[in-house]
Amino acid sequence: MTDDEERGVPAGVSAAERAAARLGFGKSCTREVGRLLAFAAAAKPGGTVAESGTGAGVGTAWLRSGLGPGARLVTVERDAELARGSAELFAGDARVRVLHGDWRLLEEHAPFDVFFCDGGGKRDDPDRVVELLSPGGLLLMDDFTPSPHWPPRFGGEVDRLRLHYLTHPGLEATEVRTAPGSAVVLAVRRA
Repeated sequence: MTDDEERGVPAGVSAAERAAARLGFGKSCTREVGRLLAFAAAAKPGGTVAESGTGAGVGTAWLRSGLGPGARLVTVERDAELARGSAELFAGDARVRVLHGDWRLLEEHAPFDVFFCDGGGKRDDPDRVVELLSPGGLLLMDDFTPSPHWPPRFGGEVDRLRLHYLTHPGLEATEVRTAPGSAVVLAVRRA
């Protein structure tokens, strides 16, 4: 057993983290966020799981670690080199499909029971992101800075994007701090 496995880090995640390091890709999700991703995927054991912004595959690996045998995961990356490398990482798992292109390629695979919106969509079409969720579908978005204020603020101004998701009438949403300087917005689509 490796040190990572002893700390609860799946071997596939460690492999993706090594690939990210080789590529110099520094935008992978943290292990704290990764554990939330695995949890979300496990909560929908036969579900359809999506990710926008595959990157080097670290978040994908966390999602895959929680997939049930009947689940499927589709992820999209606009950078061709990253998409190719991630596709190679997951080539042995028929439940995982890596697409190269714009995040809107995910639309043909919707609705989603879990959607980790880490790349496209989160900022450019937030209402469409919500529409891609099935009723009861989970939405996860990271890279937010915790805010003790309401409405939430970033850089001294109202964080309109975060406020949009936290108050969206089609969602029940909350913010969860994953580290002192990092937060995730978690939401479920109302039925």
